[in-house]
Amino acid sequence: MNRIKRNELVIENLPLVGYLVSELCAKATHLSRDDLASVGAIALITSAEAYNPDFGVPFGAFARRRIVGAFADEMRSSDWAPRSVRRRIKETLAIRETLTAALGRTPSVDEIAASMGVTRDEADAALADAARTVSTIDEVTAEFLVAENASPEGELLAAERLQYLRAAVSSLPEKMRYVVEQIYFEDRSVKDLAAELGSTHSAVSQQRAEAIRLLGDGMGTHYGHDGGAHVPLSRIAPQRRNAYLTAMGGHTAGGITRGAHHHPAPAMDAAVS
Repeated sequence: MNRIKRNELVIENLPLVGYLVSELCAKATHLSRDDLASVGAIALITSAEAYNPDFGVPFGAFARRRIVGAFADEMRSSDWAPRSVRRRIKETLAIRETLTAALGRTPSVDEIAASMGVTRDEADAALADAARTVSTIDEVTAEFLVAENASPEGELLAAERLQYLRAAVSSLPEKMRYVVEQIYFEDRSVKDLAAELGSTHSAVSQQRAEAIRLLGDGMGTHYGHDGGAHVPLSRIAPQRRNAYLTAMGGHTAGGITRGAHHHPAPAMDAAVS
């Protein structure tokens, strides 16, 4: 592309940078508008240099993704949170995302806390940190791109994600799978399930919490698109986690398997399985 055409693309699409900066600053008020505008302008220029009409996508859509990606890099580079806080935030958001997919709605703070095995105050604090940390860039990016995904392609991606989630549940160890299916698919309480299994409320809650973390590992490993290595959330032995991930990989490779809602109740004890 010649310089004249490149400059025309940049000038015509400068309002896109301003729009994206305004949208992001409205969601994360601690960010510097000037810094983001500078980053966005540079990303717009590099987009114009790299763009090829043969890509088959409009320049605006092409540039939008690269600008949002540049925002993500800028936010990560200026992250205020120490590693321990970022890990807690990542675990909380992963569990919230997994519960949202399983329940078909946004989970409550109490549901997130129960799945994590922490107090409500701890879960609430992690969510509050997430609201102001750059770890939320993935959610912001998704919101920016939602209009582009509201298409047949977007619908296919949503269906694919649901298939991966079903595979993740089907691949869980028997006890965990039964607990997840009964609580989230059959709408049973932990107390009721504990009575059926001859177990304690604490043991069933522990199974549920570890199952949700393991589901997060499965989705993060087999469906994650951030380009980085997934940091394990579950606390089971590495070899057992790897066995689960391998089983899920087999399900997804073979075209997603059945959803299993009617397994007989397995024996339950306090140990995480």
